[in-house]
Amino acid sequence: MTMQGGVALHICVEPRALPALAGGGARMKKKKRSYTVYLGGELFSLKHLIGNAWLAEAIYEKSHGRFRCLLPQDIVPRRRGGSRAIRDQDLRALVACDLGLFNYDGPELDSGTVVEFMLAKFADIPAVLLRTDIRHGASDRAEPWNLMTSFFPRTATVVTPSLTSYRAGLQRRHRALDDVMRLAGQHSSADAQLVCEQVATLCVRALDRVLAMEPVMPKYLREEAYLWLARLPGLRGKEKALRKEFERYLARKVERDLL
Repeated sequence: MTMQGGVALHICVEPRALPALAGGGARMKKKKRSYTVYLGGELFSLKHLIGNAWLAEAIYEKSHGRFRCLLPQDIVPRRRGGSRAIRDQDLRALVACDLGLFNYDGPELDSGTVVEFMLAKFADIPAVLLRTDIRHGASDRAEPWNLMTSFFPRTATVVTPSLTSYRAGLQRRHRALDDVMRLAGQHSSADAQLVCEQVATLCVRALDRVLAMEPVMPKYLREEAYLWLARLPGLRGKEKALRKEFERYLARKVERDLL
C-alpha cells in the first residue's frame, strides 16, 4: 500500500484554439466525455450521508467533472411501493450508470452494497471497491474482506486507512492548538476534507484504470444478458416495458464503448 503524504495536484491545461478554416469559423473544441458513477454504500446515518456527499463532490472536482457520482441517498423514493420500490429504483439506477464505486467499509460488509456490486458484475460494469476502514476483516490485507467478493474482472481496489492519514495531518499542521481554537477554527473538518480529497484522488485513478479495461461480456451475449438482467431481480413493471428499458441501457453502453 502506498501512503500519500499530501494532496495530489491536478492541473488542467486547455488546448489552444485551432486556426479558422478556410470559408468557415473556428473549429469547435471536442467536448470531453463524462461518465456516471453509481456510488454504493451505507446511507443510514449522518456520518454516512456526509461522507458519501463529500466523496462524490471531491471525485467530481479531482476528475475535473469527468466522473459524476450518483448517490442513492439522493434518489427520491416513490410515494407508493414501499421498500421494494426503493430497491427497484436503486437497481435500475445502478445498471443505467457507466461505472460503479462501492464502499467496502466496516467489520462486516454492508449486504446491500455487496448485492449492488454483484449486479454490476453481472452487467459487466467497470467497478472500484473502496475501503478506508483501518480495521481488517480478513487475512488478506490487499483486499481485507470476504474473499467471495474478490477477483472479479474489470474491478480495481482502493484500500487506504483514513484514520492514519487524518492523524498524520493533525500532528503535522496544528499540534499546539487547544480545543477552543481547533473547534472555532473548524480545523477538524478541514483535516477530514483533506483526507477525503486524497481518497478521491485515488478513486479517480482507479476509475480511470477500470475504464480502460476491455469488456468481459462477449458481444453475442449482450442482448440475452441484459434481457435476463431485466428479469433477474424481479423488478415490478410490464415485461415489454422492462425489456425496452434495459435495451436502452445496453445501447447507451455500446455507444459509449463500455460494452
